[in-house]
Amino acid sequence: MKRKTVVKFGIGVGTVSVLSGLVSACGVSNASVQSAKVTTNATQAAASTGKQTVTIWDIQTGAAQQVVINMSNSFNKTHPNIQSQVQFFENDPYKQKIQIAMGAHNPPDIFVGWGGGTLAAYVKAGDVYNLTSALNADPSWKNRFLPSVMKPVTIGGKIYGVPNDNVQPVMMFYNKEVFKQYHLTPPSTWMQLLSDVKVLKSHGIAPISLGGKDEWPELMYEEYLVDRIGGPQVFDAVLSGKKNAWSNPAFIKANTMIQQLVNAGAFEPGFSSVSSNQSEDAALLYTNRAGLWLMGSWGFATILSNDKAFIQQGNLGWIPFPRIPGGKGNVNDIAGNPSNYYSISMASKNKAADVTFLKDAVLNNQNVKDWISIGDVPPVKGIESQLKHTTYGGYLSFTYDLVKNAPNFQASWDQALPPAEAQELLTDLSKLFLNQMTPQQFSEDMNKHM
Repeated sequence: MKRKTVVKFGIGVGTVSVLSGLVSACGVSNASVQSAKVTTNATQAAASTGKQTVTIWDIQTGAAQQVVINMSNSFNKTHPNIQSQVQFFENDPYKQKIQIAMGAHNPPDIFVGWGGGTLAAYVKAGDVYNLTSALNADPSWKNRFLPSVMKPVTIGGKIYGVPNDNVQPVMMFYNKEVFKQYHLTPPSTWMQLLSDVKVLKSHGIAPISLGGKDEWPELMYEEYLVDRIGGPQVFDAVLSGKKNAWSNPAFIKANTMIQQLVNAGAFEPGFSSVSSNQSEDAALLYTNRAGLWLMGSWGFATILSNDKAFIQQGNLGWIPFPRIPGGKGNVNDIAGNPSNYYSISMASKNKAADVTFLKDAVLNNQNVKDWISIGDVPPVKGIESQLKHTTYGGYLSFTYDLVKNAPNFQASWDQALPPAEAQELLTDLSKLFLNQMTPQQFSEDMNKHM
C-alpha cells in the first residue's frame, strides 16, 4: 500500500546535507529507486570456499541503502566464515516478490518487513523462524531494543523479527511564527486544540493542514483518538478478530470527534484534494498558511528539504498528540511506524549464521552511529547523548523520548491489518472526513470486512 514519500536528511555536528531518498518504513513508496536491484560486494563464491552465505532482501534507498551496505561489508570483514549478501528492491515490487518467494518456499535467508498482519500470515503458514529462544539466550541482544518497537513482530507471545533501522512516531508539528502572531500556545488537550482552531480560522489561517487526497494521513487521527479514548486494547480486539470489535464506543466517540474537527473548519478548504505524497500539506505549514500539521517524524525532513530556513530560524515546533480528558489510554502512547524489521525464513539452511548476522551486524554500535549520521533515530537503548550532540539534537531527542517513554507504540493500522481490511479502512475514513458516512455507519461497514 502506498504511503509516505519522505526525504532523508543527513546530520552531523555543524553540518547538514539534504539527501533525496525514500524512508522505507511501514510500506513507504511513491518514489522511484535508482536501481530495482543492487547487491553488496559479498563474494558469490562463498559456497566454493566453504563459507556460509547469508542472503538478505531489503528495500532501502539513497543514504539509507549505503548504511545497510556498510553494515554488510563490515560484518563480512569481521566474520570470515560467513558472508552476507544484500539485494535491494523497489518497495512495491518487493512485496509481491517476497510473497511469491514464500509461496514457492524459495525466499532469502533474511527478509525485511514491517511486522503486523503480513508477518502474522507468514508465521501462520510456517514460513518464519521463531527468534524467541535465540534472543532469550543472549539478554544483551534482546535488551538492545526499545521495548515499544517489538510489538509488531511479537505474534502469539513469540518474537519473529528484530528492528533494523529507525523509528517514525506521529507527532503534531506547529508553526511557531503563526502561534506567536495570534498569541496561542501549542495545544496539550483536545479542548485547547478546538480553541486554537477557532482562533486560527477567524484570522483566515487553516488551523490544521491535512493531505486528504492520499487518505493515509487521516488514519493518524483515528489511531490516536481511539487509543487516547479507549486504550490499546480497543484496536487489539480488532486485530484478534473479535466479533463487532469496530463497534466499540471508543471508535464511535473518536469518529464523532473527527467530524467535530471537520465541521469546525479545522482543515483547509478542499483538503481532500491536497496531497501529502507531494508535500502539499507540509507547504501549507511552512508558508504560514496553516498552524498545525499531524504527521510522522519524517515531516521534519520534508520541511528541511523544501524550506531549510524555516527550520533554521526556529519557526517549527513539535508536540505530542493532545490529551483527551477522561480517556482510558495512556497519554504517552504513540502511533506511527515503529521500525523496519529483519526476519529469518524457515526455509533458510543457515539459521545459525542468520542469527549471528542479526546479532552482530544489525544495530550494533557502528550501525547505530551510521543511522544517526543520516538523521535517523534507531530504536535502541542508551543513545541519548549521541542524538543530543547532532545538529538537530533537540528534535531527534524529542522523537527518541516519545518512543522510549511509550507504554504502547501502535504500528500504523494499514500495516497491522490484512491488506483488504486496511484498504476498506482508508476508504471509509475518507468518507467519514467528508461527512459522507456517520460514525455508526463506519463501524457497521468495518465489522463486515473483518
